[in-house]
Amino acid sequence: MSNKSLSERSDRFQYLQTLVTEFQDTDSEEAKEQVLANLANFAYDPKNMEDLRELQVTDLFLDMLTEENENFVEFGMGGLCNLSMDRECRDLILQSGGIPLVTGCLSSRKEETVLSAITTLMNLTTASSRSEITDPAILQCMFRFSLSDSPRLRNLATVFLQDYCTEEQVARAEQQMQGQQQTALGIPLPKD
Repeated sequence: MSNKSLSERSDRFQYLQTLVTEFQDTDSEEAKEQVLANLANFAYDPKNMEDLRELQVTDLFLDMLTEENENFVEFGMGGLCNLSMDRECRDLILQSGGIPLVTGCLSSRKEETVLSAITTLMNLTTASSRSEITDPAILQCMFRFSLSDSPRLRNLATVFLQDYCTEEQVARAEQQMQGQQQTALGIPLPKD
């Protein structure tokens, strides 16, 4: 690595560390939201993954998924969605028991949170996690989302069902839903 790139990485690490420290030290919810949004954006760039792992930002995002503040949940879920594209981060999320936390975000009233949760579940799918991610309850949720008026939600749920589930799983979930009204009612649909 050249001296310039080492210096750039060091500067980037220090900046990210400053953000994490600011999040931990401030009492202002608005400031915390802004820091979370910034960290989620930084999680989109593969150059930042090593630094974000070192700063344990994955754990910070996971912690946000159980907060009452819907913006904390949205930015935490968005950050996890970005991090989950990286194999090492994906493994950290799985090892930290992240699947139930992510699945809990499927009932968010915020569409962005739900979209990030579905995408994160897709990114977390491995040979060993597939059975948990394609649990019948999650499949039924995806069926309901596939009936949504929102094209983004409807399309993403359809991709999940087609690409991450076997035909047998889909048929079994459809059978379990027989007799139930086939609408998106019964689950809180996102507002935005």
